[in-house]
Amino acid sequence: MWNYEKRLQYPVNITTPNAKLAKIIMSQYGGPDGEMGASMRYLSQRYAMPYKQCQATLTDIGTEELAHLEIVATIVHQLTRNLTAEQLEAEGFAPYYVDHTTGIWPQAAGGIPFNACEFQSKGDPITDLYEDMAAEQKARTTYDNILRLIKDPDVCDPIRFLREREIVHFQRFGEALRITQDNLDSRNIYAFNPAFDKMGGDCPCRK
Repeated sequence: MWNYEKRLQYPVNITTPNAKLAKIIMSQYGGPDGEMGASMRYLSQRYAMPYKQCQATLTDIGTEELAHLEIVATIVHQLTRNLTAEQLEAEGFAPYYVDHTTGIWPQAAGGIPFNACEFQSKGDPITDLYEDMAAEQKARTTYDNILRLIKDPDVCDPIRFLREREIVHFQRFGEALRITQDNLDSRNIYAFNPAFDKMGGDCPCRK
C-alpha cells in the first residue's frame, strides 16, 4: 500500500543536545494533539468515508502524519543522544529515563501516556471531518507553543515545517468537508440520518 523512503520528509540536524527541550517536544509524538493520534485518527476514519476523493485525503494525510511522527521521534532522539544519566537528571529527564532510558515512547509533555481515547473515529463523515479540522488547529497551536518556548534554530527549523503542514492539512480537510456536504441532501446538513431531521410526526424521536 505504501512505499517507504529511508529518509525523513524534512531533515533534522540538531548539534546541541538538550533533554529539557526533548521533554516538551515529546508531546507531539504521543500527546493529546500529537502525530500518533493524528495518524490513527485519519487512517481509521477513511473506512467510513463514502466519497473516494475524501478517502484519498484521509489516506494521504494519515500517511504523512506517520512521516511527521518519525520527524518528532528523530528530534527527541537527537536532543537526548549521548547525554549521561547525570545530565539527563539535571535537565529534568530523570522520570522518563527511569522507565525508558532514552528510548522513544509516546507520552505527553506532562508525562501522561498515549492512549486511543485521544483520537476519535465516529463513523459519520461530517462529524469526523469537523473533528479533523479541529485536530489540525490544536496541533498547530501546540507547535506555536513549542516555538514560543524554544529558540534553538536547529530545533525550530523542523518544528516550523511541521506547523506549516498542519495548516495545509486543515485546508485540505475543509475541502473534503465541502465535497461531502455537496453530496448531501440540501435538507440534511448531517450525513446519514435524514429521518431525525424531519419536522413531521413520523420522526422516530417523536414516537
